[in-house]
Amino acid sequence: MPEFRPLFGTYLLSAAGDELARVALTVLVYARTDSPLLAALTFAIGYLPWLFGGPLLSVLADRFPRHQVLIATDAGRAVLVALMAIPGVPLWLLLALLFVVGLCAPPFEAARSALMADVLDGDRYAVATSLTGITVQLAQVGGFLAGGALLAVFSPSTALLVDAATFLLSALWLWSRLQRRPAPAGGADAPTSLWRDAAQGLRFIGQSPRLLAIVAVAWLTTGFLYAPEGIAAPLVDEIGQGVTAVGILLAANPLGLTIGGLVIARLVAPERRERLVAPLVVLSLLPVLAGGLVVVLAGPGAATFWVLVGLLFVSGLASAWTIPLNVAFVQAVPSAYRGRAFGVAASGLAGIQGIGALVSGLAAEAVDPSVVVAVAGGFGMIAVAPALMAYRRTRDPAPVAAEAEGASGA
Repeated sequence: MPEFRPLFGTYLLSAAGDELARVALTVLVYARTDSPLLAALTFAIGYLPWLFGGPLLSVLADRFPRHQVLIATDAGRAVLVALMAIPGVPLWLLLALLFVVGLCAPPFEAARSALMADVLDGDRYAVATSLTGITVQLAQVGGFLAGGALLAVFSPSTALLVDAATFLLSALWLWSRLQRRPAPAGGADAPTSLWRDAAQGLRFIGQSPRLLAIVAVAWLTTGFLYAPEGIAAPLVDEIGQGVTAVGILLAANPLGLTIGGLVIARLVAPERRERLVAPLVVLSLLPVLAGGLVVVLAGPGAATFWVLVGLLFVSGLASAWTIPLNVAFVQAVPSAYRGRAFGVAASGLAGIQGIGALVSGLAAEAVDPSVVVAVAGGFGMIAVAPALMAYRRTRDPAPVAAEAEGASGA
């Protein structure tokens, strides 16, 4: 699998660099403004471009050679992030550049996901997806921790330069190692527009109860599960900890997901993984509720902080539901539609992360961040319940068939 190595390695590089920069920018904006809302906006703005341009820009992965899409977007991000690292950049321009960097993510992720499915087949794809998800979580842990550590010694500009370097290395690696494949069938020569192709991706998902159930579970759970990340800096401030604690708090969930993903991938049989999605979704949200309540009831202090970190780690363990859900989604989509379908799913996923972070920041302007965390966990379990029931019906058609037989007999 020679092409899997650059696809895997570059994704790892970019993930670590992105999280490092995310911590640096969030802390920088909160230090400048003392505003939970602006800190949350900074954290969220990397996700919001998916909501506005994700389905449209992801179509590029189905219209142009996918290796070219990967290389061009990484090279563009390297230049933009380097500009952000220039000292004294006004806050408005910094956020504008961050938004443009975010616009490069939809075509990159759509092309990478589609190319992975082209390079690997059968259970090799499932195993590779699990390995990628697990290792990227480790990269995120490293990026969050490195971001917190760097900020204790260096300026945020240093963290941004490291992020720019990861994108540049990624572009060079992909350029030197990926096979030159033509665009998928039709491609840029097809007589359709980007808008029409994006609409086809939306319709394709909308016409499939299976895909609708999968994206509903993923979007709703993610929106509530990761909403507190946007207020990590004010939450740490409420608990009375220093800037390094922001990176530790953000690293807890991905570290847990790394271990949970290993257990799912190595110790659980493929036919049982999907059946664990529903209980794991609930178990991933419950510690978020508990963590917020712990801070509310116990108050500031080092002990409170570490209990919260432990609960978020447990939430990460249960968040391994993402692995079987991702495999189920890809297996339900034919190759010619993977770029568009993935673009729609990933756009909603990233968009709802951004919206969740913004809502958390807005709420934290009025109440303590710990209250926002507790509410996110509690409301999340209620909101995702209907989607989990729909997902179960599409996963196991036996009850539907039995009902149909009963109706015909009556």
